[in-house]
Formats: sequence, C-alpha cells, structure tokens
Amino acid sequence: MRDKLAPQPEDSTPIYLQLARKLREQIASGSIDPGNALPSERNLSDLTGMSRVTIRKAIDKLIEEGLLFRKHGSGTFVAPRIEAPAFLSGFSDDARRRGDKPGVIWMMKAYASPTEDEAAMLEIPVVTKVARLSRIRLSDGEPLAIEHAVVPARFLPALEELGDSLYEALGTHGYRPVKGQQRIRASLATPTEAGIFSVKENAEVLRIERVTRLGDGTPVEFTRSAYRGDRYEFMSDLRCE
Repeated sequence: MRDKLAPQPEDSTPIYLQLARKLREQIASGSIDPGNALPSERNLSDLTGMSRVTIRKAIDKLIEEGLLFRKHGSGTFVAPRIEAPAFLSGFSDDARRRGDKPGVIWMMKAYASPTEDEAAMLEIPVVTKVARLSRIRLSDGEPLAIEHAVVPARFLPALEELGDSLYEALGTHGYRPVKGQQRIRASLATPTEAGIFSVKENAEVLRIERVTRLGDGTPVEFTRSAYRGDRYEFMSDLRCE
C-alpha cells in the first residue's frame, strides 16, 4: 500500500490533497472495504513518510465528503453505503435489519392543525387535529436522516406515550400502513442540515416526500425527509408493463 499512497514529488498539489485523492481511489476500487477501519494516523505516517498533521488533514477532507467517519475511541472507518429497501418499511426496522441500533433525537412533538398542502396530501379537512413530529434519525449513533411527519392524531396514542418508532405506534393501534407512494429528488444540504449531519454546507442530500395508507386507501402519514446522499442508495424493482 505504501506505493499506492506515497506522495509524488513532481505533483504540485498539496500533499494532504494527494493523500486524500489516493485514499479516495482505494475506497472507490474496493481495496479498502466499506465498514473497515483505516490504519491509524501513526501507521499511515510510518507507511507514507508524511507527518501526522498531513495525514489528519487528508482524513478530515474525506470525512467532510462523507467517505470516512470517526468512532470515538475506535478509529476512522470507511462509511458503508446503505441500500434502502424497495418495500414499505420504517427507519427503525431498516436499521435493525442491517444489525444497527436505531435512535432518535426529537425536535418537535406537538399537536397542530395541518397546512392546506398537508391536509390535501392526507385528504382531511384543515380543522383536523394532527400530530406534528420532527426527528433526527440515528443509526449506531450517527445522524442519517431528518424527518418531519404529519399524522392525524386519531391514529396515534397520546404524544407523551409515543416511542421512537412511528410505525410501531401506528401498528399498536391497528393503523400500520400497508402501502404508499414516495418521491425522491436530489438536493443540497441547508446550513442547519449540514450541521446536524456533520457534513459541509451544500453536500448532497436526498429529499423524500412519502404518503402512506391503510389497506382501504386512507392516508395515515405525510412525511418530508432529508437523507444523507453520500450514505444512501434507494433501490427499485423494474418490470415491463
């Protein structure tokens, strides 16, 4: 690996950017597998002859790009890509299916009236009482998504009884959705989103609008989300008409 990471004297690019590029190439080629740890800064310094300050600057650059992440006390790891399933599922279920531990940071949990847009998506009058739920979704402690959900209050328990999983709460009361539609588009992180995700401003995010329904077609949930674009791939099955 020394030959693949060593700086090129004839290259006028700053050395830390040379190393960042070479590490990026190793990750892209599969030579360093997603989820695996990088060698320590000391080992990389010994391997390449670069100073630890240079090593750290290169690693920080790739962390900003979302290719690497640090685990406190464990080291620096190659960020895995997450394949979101093509079937209706909640964030918590997806995380557990991958073997990760889901978590939540609540930003808002309150009753309100829907906006005209929200009422139209949920097919309810604007005077209907809804629960407005805003959360940062964590997987193994890492923020991966920001979700803003609007749900008719009659489908949910009292807000003080609501746990971290919306779909589990809906299912407990017999209102777990069984079908839905969602739109996905590429966008750029706002300053607030960048701060939450610990990525640079204008990093890629995936914006998702989802409406889920009961078996009889009744809308249950309208959610707008932002997912880290460097970590997620959404898969769909295709078929001929």
